[in-house]
Amino acid sequence: MALEPKTATQATAQKIRRVRGPSVPARQWVNWFKRDALPFWSTKGWDARRGGFHERFFFDGMADDLVERRTRVQWRQIYVLAHASELGWHDGLRAAFRGLEFMLEKAWAPGGAPGFAHVLAPDGAVTDAKRDSYDHAFALLALAWLTKATGDAQVRALLDLLLHYCEAALTGEDGFLFESLPHQLPRRQNPHMHMLEAMLAAVETVSHPEAAIRATRYRRMLESTFLDRETGLLIEFFDEQWNPLREDGAFTVEPGHLAEWVWLIRRYERFFGQKPSPLATHMLGAALRAAEPEYGFLIDEIDSLQQVRLSTRRLWPQTELIKAWLAQAETGVDRAGDAAEALIEHLMATYLSGPFPGGWYDRFDVAGAISVDTVPASSLYHLFVAAAEADRIIGN
Repeated sequence: MALEPKTATQATAQKIRRVRGPSVPARQWVNWFKRDALPFWSTKGWDARRGGFHERFFFDGMADDLVERRTRVQWRQIYVLAHASELGWHDGLRAAFRGLEFMLEKAWAPGGAPGFAHVLAPDGAVTDAKRDSYDHAFALLALAWLTKATGDAQVRALLDLLLHYCEAALTGEDGFLFESLPHQLPRRQNPHMHMLEAMLAAVETVSHPEAAIRATRYRRMLESTFLDRETGLLIEFFDEQWNPLREDGAFTVEPGHLAEWVWLIRRYERFFGQKPSPLATHMLGAALRAAEPEYGFLIDEIDSLQQVRLSTRRLWPQTELIKAWLAQAETGVDRAGDAAEALIEHLMATYLSGPFPGGWYDRFDVAGAISVDTVPASSLYHLFVAAAEADRIIGN
């Protein structure tokens, strides 16, 4: 499968910009990253005393030194720094390599078996040695972009090693990912979604042939297993045989994931030269049914009966909604760029209005009040991908 020529992608983006003109909110968002976010998270975000990236910060800008550290967050920070360096937004490669060295020293192969541990103590000791598929998807994403940004042969070799490990140890004979080693329930669509993202990154960065094949596998799973045929909604949780798990006659739906799949579908189509399918548009419409009326932000959780389960509003679903609208804009959908631009403005006026330069409020309650007292590092990845897409499609 061949990639769509870059000239076609560039022509699409240029056509959007000719119609709309460069987006001021998109440029402001990128400037926020360059001026505030990337300098903060590449310096203060690193634990200079014990190593590793901090898991979260208090609103006064001080790190929470007592909380355990998820290795997926370490990989997310490495990814952001590598990709941002490749874009010329920030010189973060030294920090990215420092993070990789930390992961290899502290999290790789505890007990002698391959794979990265799931959770570390603040001092770097392993507190949960299971090998988690979701974690490894982000490891692959980070290594793909670090290879692209540096051309380092050892990083590429580690990428290949980890691709083989994920296929040999974390994938069943049916092609679906195990949640972890040792196995656990429920099984989820989420690791497969992020593994598709990682495979597309490996295609984009190093034209990895195995990644292209696996990307197609995970894309097909969306329609064969993860989408409910009756409602057309995305199912999150399954039993061992991939039967949907229901509570009170309904299954859980996360609108943010619906939006994230919109972006992935369009990205897959663009990379492999396919025509835009109606599925992504349908999934965006389903997600928007869970948008609150004031800003158009997505609430956290509904169910397949359209009942609200979690009325809070995390930051990450809003970045996924922005990405979805941007992906639609790139296919020529009327006013999709305007919708993305409006959401960026609202995001900067609310979530990114504090509590310190480069930080954010990560969750609001149904009344619009801040409902969390820390700034999780994990959200930097969501913000960065959306800002990079905004810059690419409508920002220049």
